[in-house]
Amino acid sequence: MNESQRDWSAHPAYLHAEYQSTILRAPSRQLIPIKHTLSERTAPVFGLDSISPLDNDLTKNGRKNGDPLGERIVVHGKVLNEWNQPIANTLVEIWQANSAGRYVHKIDQHNAPLDPNFLGGGRCLTDSEGNYKFYTIKPGAYPWGNHHNAWRPNHIHFSLFGTTIASRLVTQMYFPGDPLLAFDPIFKGVPEKSRHLMVSQFELALTEPSFALGYRFDIVLRGYKETPFE
Repeated sequence: MNESQRDWSAHPAYLHAEYQSTILRAPSRQLIPIKHTLSERTAPVFGLDSISPLDNDLTKNGRKNGDPLGERIVVHGKVLNEWNQPIANTLVEIWQANSAGRYVHKIDQHNAPLDPNFLGGGRCLTDSEGNYKFYTIKPGAYPWGNHHNAWRPNHIHFSLFGTTIASRLVTQMYFPGDPLLAFDPIFKGVPEKSRHLMVSQFELALTEPSFALGYRFDIVLRGYKETPFE
C-alpha cells in the first residue's frame, strides 16, 4: 500500500451486527463517490479564532462551585500525517461522560449522578509540532442497552477537523487494561490489527506530580498505522 493512501482495512465495517444500531443505519447499497467541488475543498475553516484559554481544561471550563469529581488525567498527543510529519493548527475536540459514566445531555437518562462542575467537552488547536493537550477527568463506564448487561468501556470521543468540513476524523480513545474492551462491540468492530491504535498509553513522564495521571494518544490521519474512524 502506498503510504499516502487510505488503509480502509484499518477501519470498522459500516455493518457490524454485534453493534446493533449499525443494522439499521448501514448503507444497503454500494456508496456513490461524489466529486468534491471548490467549496468542499476550501471551506469552511474551523478553529482559527474561536479558542478560549480554558477550552482545553475540562477540570475548569465547567466549574461552578468547585472542582469536578473523579480521577484527574492529562491527555497529550500528536496529530500526524502518513509520513509521520506533524499537522499544525488542527482543531481537536473531545467529549465524554463524567466520572460516574453520565453525559450532560437530555437523552442520557442513566441512573448515575450529574456533576455540576463538569460539562464534558473541550477543544484546542495543535501547535506548530502537532501537539495537543487536554486536562480532564477519567470517564466512567456506563450501560448502553445494545445487548444484555452491555457496558461501554471508559472512553473519550475525539473529533479532528482539517482545513475543510470534508476532512474530518471522529474516533474514540480507550484506556489500557480496561476489562470491558473484550466485550465491547464498538471496539471489537474495528479490525483486530488496528484496535491497539485506539488505546492510549500511560506515561509517567506525562504525569503531573500530585495532580494528574498522564496518557499519550497520538492520531495518524492516513496511511500506515492510521487511527481507525469511529
